[in-house]
Amino acid sequence: MSNDDVMTYARSDSVEGLLQRGRGLGAVRALQGPREAAPLVYDGIRRDWRWDSCDDRARYLAGLIRDLGLSSAPVVELLAGDEDQCRRAVGVLRLLALDDGDEAREALRSHVREGVHWVHVLESVTELWPLEWWEDLGEVARARIDGEPEPPWFIEPWTRFGIEVQRPASGPTPHDLTGLADDELLDLLTGTRPGAGSRVEALRELSRRDPVEGLIPLVPSLVTPDGHRPLPLLRQAVAHLGALAVPAARRWVGVEQGWLARLGSDVLADHLGPEVIPVLVAELAEQSRTRAWCGPDATAKRLARFGPAAAGAVADLRRFWLHTPHSYERAAYLEALAVIDPGGLDYTHTESLWDCEERARLLGVAHAPAHPEALERIAALRDDPMETPDVRSGAEARLERGAAHRADRAAPGVSA
Repeated sequence: MSNDDVMTYARSDSVEGLLQRGRGLGAVRALQGPREAAPLVYDGIRRDWRWDSCDDRARYLAGLIRDLGLSSAPVVELLAGDEDQCRRAVGVLRLLALDDGDEAREALRSHVREGVHWVHVLESVTELWPLEWWEDLGEVARARIDGEPEPPWFIEPWTRFGIEVQRPASGPTPHDLTGLADDELLDLLTGTRPGAGSRVEALRELSRRDPVEGLIPLVPSLVTPDGHRPLPLLRQAVAHLGALAVPAARRWVGVEQGWLARLGSDVLADHLGPEVIPVLVAELAEQSRTRAWCGPDATAKRLARFGPAAAGAVADLRRFWLHTPHSYERAAYLEALAVIDPGGLDYTHTESLWDCEERARLLGVAHAPAHPEALERIAALRDDPMETPDVRSGAEARLERGAAHRADRAAPGVSA
């Protein structure tokens, strides 16, 4: 592996590390030093710094390209790179096109006409762009599709262009288990009612009904053939049981089967009272010590149930918020802090207005103090054509509430 392939995150308090993590502070500091930040922004598109595929970066990076006044040419060049580079470039360019980015729009249209990854590019732009921006590419698509080894899978824009899509091979028709009694579904799980349906289908049906306590003794046997994992939908079915599963969960936590012990711990964490707080605080501390970036958000949500009584977790919650590269989980830490130790979060909520994750920006919109800098940013989010509909509407509602409050205070007879 070359040095260029090694993905080592920079310090979380450096501009480079902040940008890699999608932190709001990274965007703010980049705006203060555009020349120094430019290569770091481009690097965030050239290489995928997301910890997990559910992390978001496209809007964050597109906003930086625009707000720093950077050229989109280096991003356009990535369209000719490998498939992953092209996908990241498309994610940024299709947004820049919405912000009067003629260069970005024409680059993507040109790639549809001549580029290697044209199928993905065309499917991507049709998700966001108005019809009149891409409908005229139908003739190009019809001419090029014969050169592709397989027909496309997606419906749009292909059916609009009269191009046949590839239908997935039809699997077995699922069984309709709605007419079975609870005991009959349990019989399916034990294998004493063969042919009526699969165990996974039975778990799905049980999850839709009032809790069936008879499921509990069967849980340890509901494993995949290798014995290492629970059957699909078992966790969902157990969660549906609620507190009914607590007595059994106390036994499960002591077994050797790792998956069952973990399931028992999760049930207890979700339903026990304050006595579980020390366990959860210790779990979060261990996750912090080992830098377990995937999963602490679940621990944070469980701790948030107890409010200020979970104050022992505050230091680690703040540490995760500051350092995690897994940006998808960042909002969960802020939400937990807001109910456990809300003091001192004005800055955190304000920074979140620039965060790469939509949930974090929504928290910033809702809770950032009404300081000029925050209100200016909220107004920018409201008017940003690249922003998500939920953030734009949330920002508009926040500003309207502020205007109404100021009007009430200024009304005759109301003391200031």
